[in-house]
Amino acid sequence: MKKKQALPRLGFLGTGWIGRHRMEAIVKSGEAEVAAIADLCPENAQEAGKLAPQAPLMESLDELLELELDGVVIATPSAGHCYQALRALDRGLAVFCQKPLGRNAEEAQLVVGAARAVNRLLGVDFSYRYTDAIQKMHQLVSSGELGQVYAADLVFHNAYGPDKDWFYDPELSGGGCLMDLGSHLVDLALWFFGYPEVRSVSSSIFAGGERLKVGSGKVEDYAVVSLVLEDGHAVRVACSWNVSAGRDAVIESSFYGTNGGVSFKNVQGSFYDFVAEHFRGTSSETIAAPPDEWGGRCAVAWARQLRLGGNGFDPQAEQLVRVAEVLDAAYGR
Repeated sequence: MKKKQALPRLGFLGTGWIGRHRMEAIVKSGEAEVAAIADLCPENAQEAGKLAPQAPLMESLDELLELELDGVVIATPSAGHCYQALRALDRGLAVFCQKPLGRNAEEAQLVVGAARAVNRLLGVDFSYRYTDAIQKMHQLVSSGELGQVYAADLVFHNAYGPDKDWFYDPELSGGGCLMDLGSHLVDLALWFFGYPEVRSVSSSIFAGGERLKVGSGKVEDYAVVSLVLEDGHAVRVACSWNVSAGRDAVIESSFYGTNGGVSFKNVQGSFYDFVAEHFRGTSSETIAAPPDEWGGRCAVAWARQLRLGGNGFDPQAEQLVRVAEVLDAAYGR
């Protein structure tokens, strides 16, 4: 009888809502074993422990790194991502990290370089890629059915703001709504266009209705960024916190080609439900619609790659630095 292959043993660092959600998705998938849970907040760790009663509860990364693990899932505040990922990689562990990987391109490059040097799998939770709607749109664009795609408009307006103080400290977060929401949009845009060189980046960034000054100690709550890509193609990104949008959220990504267009939109202000449409002139066809349990798919895909023996460095991780470089340019740093 063939011996059953052991599942990858994962440590989970940071088990607030998003950390628990990603853990739950991995548990349900059966792609990996929850070997340990670490969180400074005992209540968070205990809540996460309900998903994996066999996993010991800890307080720190140091304790996790003393265990025999295959990988670490990081869902802590942004300021810790670079250091924590570097520590895990130094121990030879694969890493799956919440975005942003770093507060700037330098931090992102450090982590990607470390993953390459130790030949370990590195993933970042750009989760919107894994919605059924975005997947079907990307297939249409990649197939050439839209002809030459030359323009894109991407929007993420959130009628609320984060409920943790660290989001509002640029030293801890790396930035405001552009880092929090806009990073998803920049990632989608570069992915759809095949990671071209970015010829120019211009931005208008606001805090409380006034242009944000560098060094003000504030983070932005509204940002518009325009990219010109190497072939002259145009991308516009807009995002905000606490905006009067008439609904909970406006989340849209539209790509326009010479033979048609595609558009991703949230349904009635939802943060979770999306449709995708394929445009031909004035006609439209719905190609994806709810329900779609997409939130944990990125984490599950990383765990599956690890289980199947793909724990070596994935060159696609290099593109994480490209996203961070666009954000740096938008911030003027």
